[in-house]
Amino acid sequence: MEENYLAKWLNNELSPEELKAFEQTEEYQSYVKLKAVSSRLQAPEFDMEGTFAQIKAKTAGDTAKVIALKPYKSFLRIAAAIALLMVGAFAYLNLSNESVSTEIAETTKLTLPDASEVVLNADSKVTYDDTDWDLQRNITLEGEAFFKVAKGKTFTVSTDLGQVQVLGTQFNVEARKDYFEVSCYEGLVSVTFNNTTQKLPAGASLLFIRGERMERTVTNREHSWVNRESSFERVPLQFVINELERQFKIDVALENVDTEVLFTGSFNNTDLETALKSISTPSKLNFKVSGDNVLFYAEDTP
Repeated sequence: MEENYLAKWLNNELSPEELKAFEQTEEYQSYVKLKAVSSRLQAPEFDMEGTFAQIKAKTAGDTAKVIALKPYKSFLRIAAAIALLMVGAFAYLNLSNESVSTEIAETTKLTLPDASEVVLNADSKVTYDDTDWDLQRNITLEGEAFFKVAKGKTFTVSTDLGQVQVLGTQFNVEARKDYFEVSCYEGLVSVTFNNTTQKLPAGASLLFIRGERMERTVTNREHSWVNRESSFERVPLQFVINELERQFKIDVALENVDTEVLFTGSFNNTDLETALKSISTPSKLNFKVSGDNVLFYAEDTP
């Protein structure tokens, strides 16, 4: 029944009673949006009646038995409606998605449709659908971002590693290769990782490195990188080096350096020389800088 309504609706053939019934279906609002997008698309002209007549003429002399397709007009009309919706759906899904990204050594701030704020760290990306934002506040994150969420319906941050859900709060999410961390600064967040969900209150942080779980506490009102400083607590040195490369346009090489040594400390995200000293001194390493290349090496390296 709904398929018949759809075809007739697209061709403006519904009676007032049928239109009222069709508007009560769950899919009606989605069809309205798809139709609006489809109406802005242009497709090559196609003479459906003429093409059918040509095919019929070419096959008129054949001896093979031909089965008359009496309802072909209705079939073609429904097929055309379905094709229109498929094209519209593709355009709708692509045109409605908003995407914001940052390059190496770059951060940016954006405001979402509900006035929620997102600060995006270096080499990161967020994607969301602004057309349905009032109904479902969903955002996809690659990299790291700090969120100040306006109170309202459930706000969901999805990553390749895990998912975070809140109603209204301030929190930080970092999702990179082998590294997933959520820090809550205000309110309460729900963190899902490896099919396990945990509530995270303000002042708490949950970190997974290569799947290994660690719990931390946070004392600041927002993550340190928002104020141009990258901080770490007992994190393998390799992840510190990775962050250094993201904050500065450099390539880091290591010589006789144990990258699994745990590092606690921070470095400034705006001054490379200071950042290198902040890492090398507590790690008992030396470094050399040549253009955009940095070499860390052990103090006892010949």
